[in-house]
Amino acid sequence: QVQLVESGGGLVQPGGSLRLSCAASGFTLDPYAIGWFRQPPGKEREGVSCIRRSGVYTYYADSVKGRFTISRDNAKNTVYLQMDSLKPEDTVVYYCAAYRSALRCPTTGLSDYWGQGTQVTVSS
Repeated sequence: QVQLVESGGGLVQPGGSLRLSCAASGFTLDPYAIGWFRQPPGKEREGVSCIRRSGVYTYYADSVKGRFTISRDNAKNTVYLQMDSLKPEDTVVYYCAAYRSALRCPTTGLSDYWGQGTQVTVSS
């Protein structure tokens, strides 16, 4: 079965850290760019971060720049999102998506696979 599975979400205090994982089953992530997305209630899904096939190019939304770090470990077939200095506004379900491209990151309208999401809650 081909799927992406997110994990690592949970409840943390403001200023705390979480590490999300996006693991592929049934296919290898090597040819894919991987993106992280989130969708606050009442708002459209937005891109948070992306890492291209090579792992050299990364993208971060302004709202998370300097706080989040994306990385990939192709040997483990997994992409990570390290989240530091978390804020209450980071509270949302996070999704990962894969797009088979050497040049482009996934978008909400153009991707090959989506995970089921993992909940992040930042509250004191």
